[in-house]
Amino acid sequence: MKIGVIGATGYVGARLCRMAEAAGHGVLRFSRSARAGFRRIEANGNLDFSGLDAVVNLAGEPILGLWTASKKEKIVRSRVETTRKVVGSLHSGIGVLINASAIGFYGDTDEREVDESAPAGSGFLADVCQAWEAAAMPAEALGCRLVRLRIGFVTGPGGAMGLVRPVFQLGLGGNLGNGRQWMSCIHVDDVAGMILWAVENQSVSGAVNAVNPEPVRNAEFTRTLARVVRRPAILPAPSCALKLALGELSHVMLDSVRVRPAVAESLGYVFRHPTLEAGLRAG
Repeated sequence: MKIGVIGATGYVGARLCRMAEAAGHGVLRFSRSARAGFRRIEANGNLDFSGLDAVVNLAGEPILGLWTASKKEKIVRSRVETTRKVVGSLHSGIGVLINASAIGFYGDTDEREVDESAPAGSGFLADVCQAWEAAAMPAEALGCRLVRLRIGFVTGPGGAMGLVRPVFQLGLGGNLGNGRQWMSCIHVDDVAGMILWAVENQSVSGAVNAVNPEPVRNAEFTRTLARVVRRPAILPAPSCALKLALGELSHVMLDSVRVRPAVAESLGYVFRHPTLEAGLRAG
Protein backbone atom coordinates (compact mmCIF):
# COMPACT_ATOMS: atom_id res chain seq x y z
CA MET A 1 0.00 0.00 0.00
CA LYS A 2 1.00 3.64 -0.43
CA ILE A 3 0.52 5.51 2.84
CA GLY A 4 0.58 9.28 3.26
CA VAL A 5 1.71 10.58 6.66
CA ILE A 6 1.02 14.09 7.95
CA GLY A 7 3.21 14.70 10.99
CA ALA A 8 5.91 12.40 9.63
CA THR A 9 8.73 14.26 11.40
CA GLY A 10 7.13 13.87 14.83
CA TYR A 11 8.04 11.21 17.38
CA VAL A 12 5.29 8.76 16.43
CA GLY A 13 5.24 9.75 12.75
CA ALA A 14 8.94 9.09 12.21
CA ARG A 15 8.66 5.67 13.88
CA LEU A 16 5.57 4.83 11.81
CA CYS A 17 7.30 5.72 8.54
CA ARG A 18 10.27 3.46 9.31
CA MET A 19 8.01 0.60 10.40
CA ALA A 20 5.74 0.91 7.35
CA GLU A 21 8.69 0.90 4.95
CA ALA A 22 10.21 -2.10 6.71
CA ALA A 23 6.87 -3.89 6.18
CA GLY A 24 7.05 -3.22 2.44
CA HIS A 25 4.66 -0.27 2.19
CA GLY A 26 5.37 2.87 0.24
CA VAL A 27 5.37 6.00 2.40
CA LEU A 28 4.76 9.57 1.31
CA ARG A 29 5.70 12.17 3.91
CA PHE A 30 4.14 15.64 3.95
CA SER A 31 5.73 18.92 5.05
CA ARG A 32 4.81 22.62 5.01
CA SER A 33 8.34 23.46 3.88
CA ALA A 34 10.23 22.29 0.80
CA ARG A 35 12.15 19.20 1.88
CA ALA A 36 13.79 16.45 -0.12
CA GLY A 37 11.65 13.33 -0.14
CA PHE A 38 8.53 15.13 1.12
CA ARG A 39 5.40 16.30 -0.70
CA ARG A 40 4.73 19.90 0.20
CA ILE A 41 1.51 21.00 1.88
CA GLU A 42 0.10 23.90 -0.12
CA ALA A 43 0.05 27.41 1.32
CA ASN A 44 -3.72 27.22 1.81
CA GLY A 45 -3.32 23.96 3.72
CA ASN A 46 -4.64 21.67 0.99
CA LEU A 47 -2.89 18.36 0.40
CA ASP A 48 -2.26 16.37 -2.75
CA PHE A 49 -3.20 12.79 -1.95
CA SER A 50 -2.87 11.48 -5.49
CA GLY A 51 -1.52 7.93 -5.67
CA LEU A 52 -2.29 7.12 -2.02
CA ASP A 53 -4.28 4.21 -0.61
CA ALA A 54 -4.29 5.36 3.03
CA VAL A 55 -3.71 8.56 4.99
CA VAL A 56 -2.46 8.93 8.57
CA ASN A 57 -2.93 12.33 10.21
CA LEU A 58 -0.72 12.89 13.28
CA ALA A 59 -0.44 16.67 13.06
CA GLY A 60 -0.88 18.80 16.18
CA GLU A 61 0.79 21.47 18.32
CA PRO A 62 2.54 19.84 21.34
CA ILE A 63 0.45 20.19 24.51
CA LEU A 64 3.48 20.75 26.76
CA GLY A 65 4.08 24.36 27.73
CA LEU A 66 2.02 26.86 29.71
CA TRP A 67 -1.55 26.91 28.48
CA THR A 68 -1.86 30.59 27.72
CA ALA A 69 -4.82 31.68 25.61
CA SER A 70 -2.52 31.75 22.58
CA LYS A 71 -1.11 28.28 23.29
CA LYS A 72 -4.57 26.80 23.73
CA GLU A 73 -5.70 28.34 20.46
CA LYS A 74 -2.73 26.76 18.67
CA ILE A 75 -3.47 23.37 20.25
CA VAL A 76 -7.04 23.49 18.96
CA ARG A 77 -6.39 25.08 15.57
CA SER A 78 -3.47 22.83 14.64
CA ARG A 79 -5.64 19.76 15.17
CA VAL A 80 -9.09 20.81 14.01
CA GLU A 81 -8.16 22.92 11.00
CA THR A 82 -5.55 20.45 9.76
CA THR A 83 -8.03 17.58 10.07
CA ARG A 84 -10.61 19.54 8.09
CA LYS A 85 -8.04 20.11 5.34
CA VAL A 86 -7.11 16.42 5.36
CA VAL A 87 -10.75 15.35 5.00
CA GLY A 88 -11.33 17.96 2.32
CA SER A 89 -8.42 16.57 0.33
CA LEU A 90 -9.55 12.92 0.37
CA HIS A 91 -10.48 11.19 -2.89
CA SER A 92 -12.29 7.98 -3.73
CA GLY A 93 -9.09 5.94 -4.01
CA ILE A 94 -8.22 6.37 -0.34
CA GLY A 95 -9.65 3.47 1.62
CA VAL A 96 -8.77 4.50 5.15
CA LEU A 97 -7.97 7.58 7.23
CA ILE A 98 -6.23 7.06 10.58
CA ASN A 99 -6.77 10.29 12.47
CA ALA A 100 -4.96 10.87 15.75
CA SER A 101 -6.86 11.76 18.90
CA ALA A 102 -6.00 11.23 22.56
CA ILE A 103 -7.32 9.55 25.69
CA GLY A 104 -7.84 13.07 27.01
CA PHE A 105 -11.20 12.55 25.28
CA TYR A 106 -12.42 10.82 28.48
CA GLY A 107 -11.41 13.61 30.88
CA ASP A 108 -10.64 12.66 34.48
CA THR A 109 -12.00 9.12 34.92
CA ASP A 110 -11.14 8.94 38.64
CA GLU A 111 -11.37 5.23 39.59
CA ARG A 112 -13.56 4.25 36.63
CA GLU A 113 -12.00 2.13 33.91
CA VAL A 114 -13.31 3.18 30.50
CA ASP A 115 -13.17 1.77 26.99
CA GLU A 116 -14.16 3.12 23.59
CA SER A 117 -17.88 2.97 24.45
CA ALA A 118 -17.51 5.60 27.20
CA PRO A 119 -18.81 9.13 26.57
CA ALA A 120 -16.58 12.16 26.37
CA GLY A 121 -15.45 13.77 29.59
CA SER A 122 -15.10 17.43 30.49
CA GLY A 123 -12.21 19.87 30.49
CA PHE A 124 -10.02 21.52 27.90
CA LEU A 125 -8.40 18.37 26.50
CA ALA A 126 -11.73 16.53 26.34
CA ASP A 127 -13.19 19.45 24.41
CA VAL A 128 -10.19 19.51 22.06
CA CYS A 129 -10.47 15.79 21.37
CA GLN A 130 -14.20 16.02 20.68
CA ALA A 131 -13.67 18.84 18.18
CA TRP A 132 -10.70 16.99 16.65
CA GLU A 133 -12.69 13.81 16.12
CA ALA A 134 -15.75 15.71 14.88
CA ALA A 135 -13.59 17.31 12.19
CA ALA A 136 -12.65 13.83 10.95
CA MET A 137 -16.18 12.37 10.88
CA PRO A 138 -17.15 13.66 7.38
CA ALA A 139 -14.58 11.23 5.96
CA GLU A 140 -17.09 8.44 6.53
CA ALA A 141 -19.65 10.12 4.28
CA LEU A 142 -17.02 10.03 1.53
CA GLY A 143 -16.85 6.23 1.83
CA CYS A 144 -13.53 6.26 3.68
CA ARG A 145 -12.98 3.92 6.63
CA LEU A 146 -12.18 6.17 9.58
CA VAL A 147 -10.15 5.19 12.64
CA ARG A 148 -10.02 7.73 15.49
CA LEU A 149 -6.91 6.65 17.40
CA ARG A 150 -7.03 7.82 21.02
CA ILE A 151 -3.39 7.75 22.05
CA GLY A 152 -2.22 7.43 25.67
CA PHE A 153 1.04 8.49 27.33
CA VAL A 154 3.75 7.42 24.91
CA THR A 155 6.90 5.82 26.29
CA GLY A 156 10.09 5.04 24.40
CA PRO A 157 13.46 6.63 23.60
CA GLY A 158 12.32 10.20 23.03
CA GLY A 159 9.10 12.20 23.15
CA ALA A 160 7.89 13.06 26.65
CA MET A 161 10.08 10.30 28.08
CA GLY A 162 13.07 12.16 26.73
CA LEU A 163 12.29 14.71 29.46
CA VAL A 164 11.14 12.33 32.20
CA ARG A 165 13.79 9.60 32.09
CA PRO A 166 16.82 11.92 32.62
CA VAL A 167 15.17 13.31 35.76
CA PHE A 168 14.85 9.79 37.16
CA GLN A 169 18.38 8.90 36.07
CA LEU A 170 19.60 11.78 38.26
CA GLY A 171 17.68 10.36 41.21
CA LEU A 172 15.28 13.31 41.18
CA GLY A 173 12.10 11.42 40.29
CA GLY A 174 9.04 10.98 42.46
CA ASN A 175 5.27 10.75 42.53
CA LEU A 176 3.17 13.48 41.01
CA GLY A 177 0.75 14.64 43.69
CA ASN A 178 -0.40 11.72 45.82
CA GLY A 179 0.53 9.24 43.08
CA ARG A 180 -2.92 7.59 43.08
CA GLN A 181 -4.01 8.91 39.67
CA TRP A 182 -4.18 6.33 36.89
CA MET A 183 -1.95 6.48 33.83
CA SER A 184 -2.58 4.66 30.55
CA CYS A 185 0.68 4.23 28.67
CA ILE A 186 1.84 2.73 25.39
CA HIS A 187 5.28 2.28 23.83
CA VAL A 188 5.93 4.24 20.63
CA ASP A 189 6.48 0.93 18.79
CA ASP A 190 2.92 -0.08 19.68
CA VAL A 191 1.43 3.25 18.63
CA ALA A 192 3.10 2.88 15.23
CA GLY A 193 2.29 -0.82 15.17
CA MET A 194 -1.38 -0.19 15.95
CA ILE A 195 -1.61 2.43 13.20
CA LEU A 196 -0.15 0.01 10.67
CA TRP A 197 -2.44 -2.76 11.95
CA ALA A 198 -5.46 -0.44 11.54
CA VAL A 199 -4.39 0.50 8.00
CA GLU A 200 -4.07 -3.15 6.99
CA ASN A 201 -7.22 -4.54 8.68
CA GLN A 202 -10.61 -3.68 7.22
CA SER A 203 -12.39 -4.68 10.44
CA VAL A 204 -10.86 -1.77 12.38
CA SER A 205 -12.94 1.41 12.40
CA GLY A 206 -14.28 4.07 14.74
CA ALA A 207 -12.68 4.93 18.07
CA VAL A 208 -9.64 2.83 19.04
CA ASN A 209 -7.74 3.33 22.31
CA ALA A 210 -3.98 3.17 21.75
CA VAL A 211 -2.91 2.16 25.27
CA ASN A 212 -1.38 -1.03 26.62
CA PRO A 213 -3.68 -3.46 28.47
CA GLU A 214 -2.50 -2.61 31.99
CA PRO A 215 -3.08 0.94 33.25
CA VAL A 216 -1.03 1.83 36.33
CA ARG A 217 -1.18 4.37 39.11
CA ASN A 218 1.38 7.16 38.96
CA ALA A 219 3.08 5.72 42.07
CA GLU A 220 3.58 2.42 40.23
CA PHE A 221 4.89 4.26 37.18
CA THR A 222 7.38 6.01 39.47
CA ARG A 223 8.53 2.78 41.14
CA THR A 224 8.83 0.96 37.83
CA LEU A 225 10.86 3.64 36.09
CA ALA A 226 13.12 4.01 39.15
CA ARG A 227 13.70 0.25 39.10
CA VAL A 228 14.50 0.29 35.37
CA VAL A 229 17.04 3.11 35.67
CA ARG A 230 18.32 1.76 39.03
CA ARG A 231 17.95 5.00 40.92
CA PRO A 232 15.85 6.04 43.93
CA ALA A 233 12.71 8.09 43.32
CA ILE A 234 11.91 9.86 46.57
CA LEU A 235 11.24 13.46 45.57
CA PRO A 236 7.48 13.88 45.04
CA ALA A 237 6.03 16.91 43.28
CA PRO A 238 3.13 18.14 45.46
CA SER A 239 -0.17 18.86 43.71
CA CYS A 240 -0.21 22.44 44.95
CA ALA A 241 3.26 23.09 43.52
CA LEU A 242 2.32 21.60 40.14
CA LYS A 243 -0.87 23.66 39.99
CA LEU A 244 0.99 26.83 40.92
CA ALA A 245 3.81 26.24 38.44
CA LEU A 246 1.86 24.80 35.52
CA GLY A 247 -1.66 26.14 35.92
CA GLU A 248 -4.24 24.29 33.81
CA LEU A 249 -1.54 22.05 32.30
CA SER A 250 -1.24 20.35 35.71
CA HIS A 251 -4.44 18.41 34.87
CA VAL A 252 -2.40 16.35 32.39
CA MET A 253 -0.24 15.14 35.29
CA LEU A 254 -2.78 14.91 38.10
CA ASP A 255 -6.00 13.65 36.47
CA SER A 256 -6.75 9.93 36.37
CA VAL A 257 -7.09 8.39 32.91
CA ARG A 258 -7.82 4.69 33.39
CA VAL A 259 -8.36 3.33 29.89
CA ARG A 260 -8.53 -0.14 28.32
CA PRO A 261 -7.80 -0.96 24.65
CA ALA A 262 -11.02 -2.99 24.28
CA VAL A 263 -11.23 -2.70 20.48
CA ALA A 264 -7.59 -3.64 19.89
CA GLU A 265 -7.90 -6.61 22.25
CA SER A 266 -11.16 -7.86 20.70
CA LEU A 267 -9.79 -7.61 17.16
CA GLY A 268 -6.53 -9.35 17.93
CA TYR A 269 -3.84 -6.67 17.98
CA VAL A 270 -0.67 -8.22 19.45
CA PHE A 271 1.24 -5.79 21.66
CA ARG A 272 5.00 -5.66 21.30
CA HIS A 273 5.32 -4.27 24.84
CA PRO A 274 2.10 -5.16 26.71
CA THR A 275 3.18 -3.80 30.10
CA LEU A 276 4.67 -0.56 31.34
CA GLU A 277 7.88 -2.23 32.51
CA ALA A 278 8.36 -4.03 29.19
CA GLY A 279 8.02 -0.71 27.39
CA LEU A 280 10.38 1.14 29.73
CA ARG A 281 13.02 -1.58 29.44
CA ALA A 282 12.75 -1.43 25.65
CA GLY A 283 13.94 2.17 25.80
